[in-house]
Amino acid sequence: MATYVNNLRLKEISTGDESGTWGTSTNTNLELIGQALGYGTEAITTNADTHATTIADGSADEGRALMLKYTGTLDSTCTITLGPNTVKKVWIIENATSGSQSIVISQGSGANVTIASGRTAVVYSDGAGSGAAIVDALTDLTVTDSLTVGGTTLTIGDAAAEDTKLVFDGNAKDFYVGLDDSADKLVIGEGSTVGTNSILTITDDTVTLGDGAAVDTALIYDGNAKDFYIGLDDSADKLVIGEGSTVGTNNILTITDDTVTVGDGAAADTAIVYDGNAKDFYIGLDDSADTLVIGDGSTVGTNSILTLTDDSVTVGDGAAVDTKIVYDGNAKDFYIGLDDSADTLVIGDGSTVGTNSILTLTDDSVTIGDGAAVDTKIVFDGNAQDFYVGLDDSADDLVIGLGSTVGTTPAIHIDENQVVKFEAAITEQSPTALTSGTTVALDVSDGSVFSITLAHNIGTFNWTSPAASGYVSSFILKVTQDGTGSRTITWPSSVDWASATAPTLSTGAADVDVFVFFTIDGGTIYYGFTAGQDMS
Repeated sequence: MATYVNNLRLKEISTGDESGTWGTSTNTNLELIGQALGYGTEAITTNADTHATTIADGSADEGRALMLKYTGTLDSTCTITLGPNTVKKVWIIENATSGSQSIVISQGSGANVTIASGRTAVVYSDGAGSGAAIVDALTDLTVTDSLTVGGTTLTIGDAAAEDTKLVFDGNAKDFYVGLDDSADKLVIGEGSTVGTNSILTITDDTVTLGDGAAVDTALIYDGNAKDFYIGLDDSADKLVIGEGSTVGTNNILTITDDTVTVGDGAAADTAIVYDGNAKDFYIGLDDSADTLVIGDGSTVGTNSILTLTDDSVTVGDGAAVDTKIVYDGNAKDFYIGLDDSADTLVIGDGSTVGTNSILTLTDDSVTIGDGAAVDTKIVFDGNAQDFYVGLDDSADDLVIGLGSTVGTTPAIHIDENQVVKFEAAITEQSPTALTSGTTVALDVSDGSVFSITLAHNIGTFNWTSPAASGYVSSFILKVTQDGTGSRTITWPSSVDWASATAPTLSTGAADVDVFVFFTIDGGTIYYGFTAGQDMS
């Protein structure tokens, strides 16, 4: 009797069997060997959690193929059992299912291999029966000489919570590039253990050079004729940009926690040059003159624009302290400074920020004065005439006036009770003329004196934009008859006349009537008065 106990489940003919027909069975076996060296596809039932691939005895079966692709749609991880559980075989298995789910390759109760969606793995079965295991064939893979990876992506690791790395195994010293999974960092370091002896560490928003050890670290730009470096002088706690490759030598730029130093103390000019298309500028130290110079060009000390000595400009370092520019005068000093504790910009008298404030700016206000019992003002210095807006502190009045001394030649006073006083007459533009028609619009906010020459009988008279209720709107209306005369006005229903009786307009040609109106409730009621009639 034939048996099928080999790893490809081929038919093994017993001695003396199939006399005259063994060729057919042998040809079938050869075809199945070819299938075992080829490619097969097997579909998984939609959304199945388990699937069985059992190599058929002596007949064609996709599961026998060396390269086996699984297809289908999954909504959860699917466990695939390869059988029979006595088969010892290598498979290249591709998870080509849709649904972004993994497949788990198993043979018995032993170990299994998980293949993520879209991934391919090389595995082998150990054929150990009920306790059979599936093993990743590429675990601890050693490649001799060279390895070429085609395509665009090389992925190390399987997203498990563990470190992954590439180790460069040198004769005297090892280096690694690895993922420190617990810290979510990419690390380049010395040795073979991720996270130790770090040289370069990368997070999602930071690149760190060094590992906190008490040693200098540097990036060296190795030129053909000259080298440069950017490095941490660890013993001095300084970041240094310099010439050469040894940190701390030939410094060009040195940075500490609150200072940027250009130069290394040598008796030479130092400069930052802004190299423009048409014109250059520099900020530099004129070492022989001990001055800081801002100038045009690239040679320190030539074409100076601004020169700073040791008593001209003071600048802060971002610490929680006041910073200022002090103007050191002969008889009186002034400053422009940041009052850091109050988050205000202050212009004041003296040199101490926050004292004798003249002008204080916050993010939404400008304050003149510092609360002292003195007048404060803004003076508009004109060619022929000056004007001021100022606080008369003794009278507690805001004053707008002529000149530059608060309280002299005032025009307008506003006192602490919000009462406004005018020292002279108020002049308003000439009467606002309304256009005659059967419908006329009057915008109360346009002025306080209106005029209209009637060329029509006004049937609709719309009054709009009075002051809000609680405030007063008032106006005078001059009505003139045209050459025809006898024109009429239908007044708005909101007008309340004496005895509820509207006046009758003068009817003669060119007759003039004058009326006065006011409202205190936002136009609900206008009180109307006749100031004069037939005034032609």
